[in-house]
Amino acid sequence: MTAEVKGPAAYFPSIEKKYGRQIAEWKELIRTSPLTKHMELVNWLKSEHGLGHGHANALVAHTLAEDAGK
Repeated sequence: MTAEVKGPAAYFPSIEKKYGRQIAEWKELIRTSPLTKHMELVNWLKSEHGLGHGHANALVAHTLAEDAGK
């Protein structure tokens, strides 16, 4: 039985399908952006890349959490 994906990663399949980029590509964009604050990054993804708020928020939250754990 497969465990249900929870949290921000639950959005990943729909993000890939809707926007046509792999999650790794979005994370790389976030990591190479000169912006560092959560909401700055969310707003940037929305305005420059056309993501919806929930999708942008999920990507930023997951990426920043992942980077904080390094």
